[in-house]
Amino acid sequence: MSTHPSQHATGDGEVLVSGGPSGFTQEITVGRHGLRADEPVALGGADAGPTPYGFVLAGLGACTSMTLRMYADRKQWPLSGVQVRLRHSKIYAQDCAECETKEGKIDHIERDITLLGELSDEQRARLLEIANRCPVHRTLTSEIRIVTRLA
Repeated sequence: MSTHPSQHATGDGEVLVSGGPSGFTQEITVGRHGLRADEPVALGGADAGPTPYGFVLAGLGACTSMTLRMYADRKQWPLSGVQVRLRHSKIYAQDCAECETKEGKIDHIERDITLLGELSDEQRARLLEIANRCPVHRTLTSEIRIVTRLA
């Protein structure tokens, strides 16, 4: 079985991930787009692509930027660009005052947003609020149900 993404078809909303007989490199097909994921060399990978958490952060960052663009366009605000910088880490739950979980470690994502353009302080504040409403942000902060079965 080949793991080259272009040789697999995926339907709308479907992602196909294929791994080979060794190593961590994964070929990913998202619609007509081919991607690759891997782990860094220090963790036993070949560093042939972003890590799985890199993809999670990329999805959140892209959704954030797209949501801000859509909102600014609708309001006809002078947003000339958006940059979203994200970092993922694990922190001890006891170190998080606003978290419900109080034992063990939790995932912690820092998202820094740079808004480009001649925006007022009020517009910037509103866009910061809107960032938390992007669909991927809502998914990541809501209850998620994953059904796993053998195909």
